[in-house]
Amino acid sequence: MPMPSYFRFLSLLAFKIFCEEQVEVAILEVGLGGKFDATNAVEKPMVCGISSLGFDHMEILGNTLGAIAGEKAGIFKQGVPAFTAPQLDEPMQVLKEKASELNVPLQVVSPLDKSLHLGLDGEHQYINAALAVALCSTWLQKTGHSDISYLEQTRSLPETFLKGLSTAGLQGRAQIVADPSIEPERSGDLVFYLDGAHSPESMEVCAKWFSVAIKEEDDKNLSINSRKKSKQILLFNCMPVRDPALLLPPLMTTCSKHGVHFEKVLFVPNISVYNKVGNSALPTSSDHQVDLSWQLNLQTVWENLSHGERGLDSKNSNIRQTKDITDAYDKSTESSTVLASLPMAINLLREMVRKNESTRLQVLVAGSLHLVGDMLKTIKK
Repeated sequence: MPMPSYFRFLSLLAFKIFCEEQVEVAILEVGLGGKFDATNAVEKPMVCGISSLGFDHMEILGNTLGAIAGEKAGIFKQGVPAFTAPQLDEPMQVLKEKASELNVPLQVVSPLDKSLHLGLDGEHQYINAALAVALCSTWLQKTGHSDISYLEQTRSLPETFLKGLSTAGLQGRAQIVADPSIEPERSGDLVFYLDGAHSPESMEVCAKWFSVAIKEEDDKNLSINSRKKSKQILLFNCMPVRDPALLLPPLMTTCSKHGVHFEKVLFVPNISVYNKVGNSALPTSSDHQVDLSWQLNLQTVWENLSHGERGLDSKNSNIRQTKDITDAYDKSTESSTVLASLPMAINLLREMVRKNESTRLQVLVAGSLHLVGDMLKTIKK
């Protein structure tokens, strides 16, 4: 047999490990989700869950939320209970129809009470947490580990549930990291706010989180009489299958509503290659040519938005040509810059901080989980 695709191989490997280790319960997260997802090899799961649906992987799942919901409902199994986060009317109707066809008892979860402390930041996490509670509670009941359903009693969750919700962590989502290379006495002067948001809906959520997080940080600094001026920087990249004209407007608009305006936007390519594994995924020193045409497209969309114009459309999506490293600094405007590499961008930010002791930089890194992963690896070196 030929080698399976990357995600199918990972799923196969996971099943092998779970069997060998004789795990008591496996929580499987789908790849893209849907009827052709590798995790559908499990024909009779205990329970299924669908989180908030948005415009993502449209080239495979469809161009409307209804079509996407139809694909996502492919994880429903005959008679197996399922839960969903609240959805917009169109996708919710599709989920209900698919559930009815398969005799699936489908329930919509309500967000947990905001008085509960969650380990993950953001209002949307109260919906995600409710979905987690519903899935765990159902599994415990169906396997005889518990007689109590916590679906309707979320105000009196057991201590183990509360501990799990309060200590949960997820790298690259609403994660705040102070730059470790800055001198200890100035450790808060360069802070990275990392969120791998890469859909219009998650970009809005990301922008809201960032706006609230930096306000809290500024209030804290104000209370200790810090006279430093905070400046916001956006470090951005997204994969070419995404449409920047859909991603950047909600980010810019939501930040603006909260009084946040980026001093500078930096566009960079990712470091790693994502169709390879191990050391072969890293570029070699001979890679002296860097194709920045996509980053230049992103910059054009941002500049158009900044000037109140419509983002890039399909007719001129390839208006920029390939640039090499030496040209990277040439494409710089007052509000944005294209750089040839992520390390170059980080060094630029560090230099800005070192040259100006009265400035504090708050850098939002968003648009791609790949970019965020590269960022975490690079600043730890």
